[in-house]
Amino acid sequence: MTEAGMPKNAKLFCFGLGYSALVLARRLKADGWFVGGTCRHEDTRARLSAEGIDVFLFDRDRPLENPGAALNGATHILVSVPPDAAGDSVLDRHRADILALRDVHWIGYLSTTGVYGDTGGAPVDESALVNPTTERSRRRVMAEKRWLGLRHREGLAVHVFRLAGIYGPGRSIFERLRAGSAQRIDRPGHLFSRIHVEDIATVLQASIAKPRPGAIYNVCDDEPAAPADVTAYACRLAGVTPPPMVSFEDAQKTMTPMALSFWRDNRRIDNGLIKRELGVTLAYPTYKEGLEAIFAPARAK
Repeated sequence: MTEAGMPKNAKLFCFGLGYSALVLARRLKADGWFVGGTCRHEDTRARLSAEGIDVFLFDRDRPLENPGAALNGATHILVSVPPDAAGDSVLDRHRADILALRDVHWIGYLSTTGVYGDTGGAPVDESALVNPTTERSRRRVMAEKRWLGLRHREGLAVHVFRLAGIYGPGRSIFERLRAGSAQRIDRPGHLFSRIHVEDIATVLQASIAKPRPGAIYNVCDDEPAAPADVTAYACRLAGVTPPPMVSFEDAQKTMTPMALSFWRDNRRIDNGLIKRELGVTLAYPTYKEGLEAIFAPARAK
């Protein structure tokens, strides 16, 4: 290991160079890491390749063309590809290739706090049993078990990160306000946990620096909040009138099944472990700091 705590010639390979993974990838690249990963579309591949990232096309129906070359030298692996109806496409297509690697110090699997299901608003930490209520969350539970199985049976340094609702630049309430699709739904006592995308990367970096194979971490901020409160605060920052409150009973009549599924569960996620064990200090401990940081650059334009 180098004095900075990373192996010499450290290389991160991301299965799925999406919104969250790219923040980590760009940070590590700026720190001198080699970075590679996958995407699904040629235009994304071209754009990320221009940043100096080694990008390969991948999905269930199009596995890595030359996995040995793509994964060669990987010391750290991040998996952000969600499971589909058939299972986990990364393990289904490249489990053997991952097992063949000889110098992997850390594997991170990005899951969701949805695996806990509904607690009626009660707090939940990593010791809680999973109780998924949606098909998407059930798939996540199965994927977590498979990845953690590689730790227990093969000795791989797998870590699971259960992410709350992700937001950040380009993916926040401000986009819905601009599109005119923002709502304030009145459902007293129903709270959602969130996490700013930059804080996700901070947690992942902290785990890389202090690995504990087999660990599971909740990744969320300090203040679960009602979506209506988040919308109202964004409107205050933007200087616009908040949309009128709508009862949940009325709102659900026009919700898509996907949107409605997010309202099925009510829980408060405990994030104490990332602080106690990894020493994480969140840059955006509540949605207020996060929205302020997103709005400030937009206002300056």
